[in-house]
Amino acid sequence: MGIIQTDKLTFEYAKHDEEGNVIGMNRAIDEVTLDIEPGSFVAILGHNGSGKSTLAKHINAILVPTEGSMWVNGCDTKDPNELWNVRQSAGMVFQNPDNQIIGTVVEEDVGFGPENLGVPTEDIWKRVEDSLKAVGMLEYRFHSPNKLSGGQKQRVAIAGVIAMHPKCIVLDEPTAMLDPNGRKEVLRTVQELRKQEKVTVVLITHYMEEVIDADLVFVMDEGHVVMEGTPRAIFTQVDELKKYRLDVPQVTMLADELQKRGLAVPDGILRTEELVEALCQLKQNI
Repeated sequence: MGIIQTDKLTFEYAKHDEEGNVIGMNRAIDEVTLDIEPGSFVAILGHNGSGKSTLAKHINAILVPTEGSMWVNGCDTKDPNELWNVRQSAGMVFQNPDNQIIGTVVEEDVGFGPENLGVPTEDIWKRVEDSLKAVGMLEYRFHSPNKLSGGQKQRVAIAGVIAMHPKCIVLDEPTAMLDPNGRKEVLRTVQELRKQEKVTVVLITHYMEEVIDADLVFVMDEGHVVMEGTPRAIFTQVDELKKYRLDVPQVTMLADELQKRGLAVPDGILRTEELVEALCQLKQNI
């Protein structure tokens, strides 16, 4: 069994009128079945309203299935007796770090999670130091989070999750409020962490460039998983992605346009260096 596994996971929520009366049900996730291997980097893509963030909230048992099942590290998220184990196994990083940071000093905020887990005090401070080192924020340990940039705040939020030693980190659009440099900063941190700590990373995003290094990509639409594969396999299907109102990396789009104009450019180009190499090869063959 994978670290995260679902079987026909379904989630519905009630729709209310202005008086608060239930007028119907809306199915946000519709019989989704996934299997995510330990230590992998998985990306979940989808336009707004596709169900990807609703799915993310199930991994930490913020929401529980209406029908079907989800297991995190072998624990059924619907079982109230397993809630503690589920939340120890999967840590969440949300879109807005201000909603997650509660301490007035960086190191206090990072230590809040381990303290709630009952970790001994001497171990908490070691975890705080190690986690801040891991995200490159140790020099800011005595700073106020209010004085940090958006990217720095997000790295503190990630450090707070890491300090709890989860087996999986779920990032729900963690770069949506950041500028391009902030996005690169956070993603670089996550990739380094995955290599160092061997944690599973689940990234929910609508930025295509962020998933190039993923092991596996799921595309969601109207509560369903409609595409699944490696980034190269997914981004080869440019027209299919457009059908689901998704873009592809700019260099992939350029390669696709060159193909349509008759140039023998390979499928599934993801990086600028790959396109440059392909074009140089074409020039040599002329």
